Amino acid sequence: MMTLEDAWPVFRLRLLTPRLELRPLRDEDIPHYVEAARGGLTDPALAPCGRSALSNAWDKSDDIAANSARWIWETRLRCRPEEWTVMFGVWSRGGGFLGSQDVGATDFAALRTVGTGSWLRRSARGLGLGTEMRAAVLLWAFDHLGAELAQTSAYDWNAPSIGISRSLGYGPNGEARCEGAPGVVERELRFRLAKEAFRRPGWQLEVHGHAAAAAVLLGPDQADTTASSAPPG
Repeated sequence: MMTLEDAWPVFRLRLLTPRLELRPLRDEDIPHYVEAARGGLTDPALAPCGRSALSNAWDKSDDIAANSARWIWETRLRCRPEEWTVMFGVWSRGGGFLGSQDVGATDFAALRTVGTGSWLRRSARGLGLGTEMRAAVLLWAFDHLGAELAQTSAYDWNAPSIGISRSLGYGPNGEARCEGAPGVVERELRFRLAKEAFRRPGWQLEVHGHAAAAAVLLGPDQADTTASSAPPG
């Protein structure tokens, strides 16, 4: 009998770091996602950033559960080679849910560019996990998908996110004004990272289920190309 992973092979994807496991969010993960977000993210050091940025008031909304579910479902619905986003849940290797890390692209076959965004629950901050989970998706994007450039952004007051970007080798890429919450205009700093400038971690990423996921995200022809150039393991 067909399994859910047969129907949606992206669910087979696993990224393993020394302390973390990243895997695409499933419906049964949504309660964990909401519970972690309700712990508080609107402190400047904790707000979402980058591609997955919601409003600063997202974690205080009465509709946080429904809005989170909609966001997760919408990213799956829009997922096709022309435009895709993978929303990874981030777990400790011991099994605790810590936050979310996404990576996505538009016209990847031509542009070879990905964007990332992330958040961590309050209790997981200050341990280097934000750097570790961002490094994981960059390793996957550069070494397995064949990306050449990564982009991200953060509000100017989000020093931890900016610090992670700089530590991994990102450089400035302009700025923009955006409405972070209704009636609140924020200054958003943008960053870019070329593959050759990536400051790689001292550990190796373990990847499972890449080929099947790449066939959905990139299309079979592109997936075959990335599979032939991906590092072993």
